[in-house]
Amino acid sequence: MSVSSIKRFTRTLRAEMDKLITLPSVWITLICTFILNLGVVAAFTSVGLKGEAGTQGILIIGLSSMGYLQAGFIIIGILTTCSEYTGGQIRTTLTAIPWRSLQLTTKHLALAMVTIPAAFIIVVLGMLYPWIRIRDTAVGGDITPLTKALIGATGYLTLTTLLSAAIGAIIRRTTPTLVILLGYYFIVSPLMKGLLRSFITYLPDAAGQSMYRPSSTDELNALTPVQGTGILMLWALILIAVAVVFYRKRDA
Repeated sequence: MSVSSIKRFTRTLRAEMDKLITLPSVWITLICTFILNLGVVAAFTSVGLKGEAGTQGILIIGLSSMGYLQAGFIIIGILTTCSEYTGGQIRTTLTAIPWRSLQLTTKHLALAMVTIPAAFIIVVLGMLYPWIRIRDTAVGGDITPLTKALIGATGYLTLTTLLSAAIGAIIRRTTPTLVILLGYYFIVSPLMKGLLRSFITYLPDAAGQSMYRPSSTDELNALTPVQGTGILMLWALILIAVAVVFYRKRDA
């Protein structure tokens, strides 16, 4: 890359980061997700205190809110790419940054830079609470499974956010994208688990769940964390590439 290309990239990334961190709806969603996460984990921890939990039990409790967490991060991804179409702000963006592929790519990069620490902190606190409450009755003290699950859950939430942002960029409307994605994650996918077990393993949510869930003999969890990461990453990259193609060919 030439010096001018590097400067263009850094300036565009800085502009996208500034837009993202000044978007109130993103921070409101993060705060609500954080509060909901602690509430769900606290409720499951209270149940876990009634018996011996062990490290595996602490892990299960700490991840009990992942379904709700993914909803919050899906919303963040959608808001990131769809918010500019409300009121026509996208025209101002494209006037200032006419390089569409660069602009959309750096938007996703900025989103990842915000999502990774946010997801890490929320997941850490979600696991820390049951660990503090249950550690006195826990059987065994190996924290390796907790560490692996923490990394996997952070990666899953980040890739899910990027995937949601890409679909938002394709559809360009907040409400339809929310309906489609939340409908898929919370209605369609659970229904499909009992019908198409071999196929659903390779869908984004099922593959991604293997990144952080404890190993199981269930067919749904047959993928290893590395395989699950690869499949979910491939989904995200394909959808981002499709979003870039659509973005380049459409009018603002």
